Amino acid sequence: MEIDLTKLEARHAHDLLTSLLIPRPIAWVSTVNSSGQSNIAPFSFFTGVSWTPPVLAVSVVTRPDGTFKDTLINIRDTGEFVVNLVSVDMRESMEQTARALPHGTDEAEAAGLHWAPTRNVKPQRIAEARAAFECTLARIVSVDTGPDAGNLVLGRIQAVYLQAGLLANEKEVDWQALDPLGRLSGKRYCAINEVIESN
Repeated sequence: MEIDLTKLEARHAHDLLTSLLIPRPIAWVSTVNSSGQSNIAPFSFFTGVSWTPPVLAVSVVTRPDGTFKDTLINIRDTGEFVVNLVSVDMRESMEQTARALPHGTDEAEAAGLHWAPTRNVKPQRIAEARAAFECTLARIVSVDTGPDAGNLVLGRIQAVYLQAGLLANEKEVDWQALDPLGRLSGKRYCAINEVIESN
């Protein structure tokens, strides 16, 4: 079977790709606007780009009506953001922060989360997150324009925060203690229950 994605309506293409590109870690991005109000939103088109320099990427898709999400506006305006990783036990809180709330509402507070200070950037991190990346904007690559267009945010990692007990040795994080939540498609998620090690 061969599928021409260019001939599918946007939502159909979305559903197909998100069911193929699995599992995906979730970037829980915290930002502040130019007035200092905090915002947090989850994005699962998220990955690492390089380690020298350390850079990660988050795709913030334009809304169906063609407007930009607060996350993208805030990053463009301030040049800073924090990526908080979502662990399995934080799924419900993360889902709450994805809901549409009245403008100016603190999504973290509404989801029962707490802010914690950062050292290098103005946006705060989520205290309950087991790991977080403090980032400054390297660049934004707009893949297209209009509704559902992708905006790839490249962030230079300035610092990594880890909760106590996560570092298994000098250079590796204990994946069991991190317990990351993986995104599948629709409302489906996964946890790491089995690891295959090669010789």
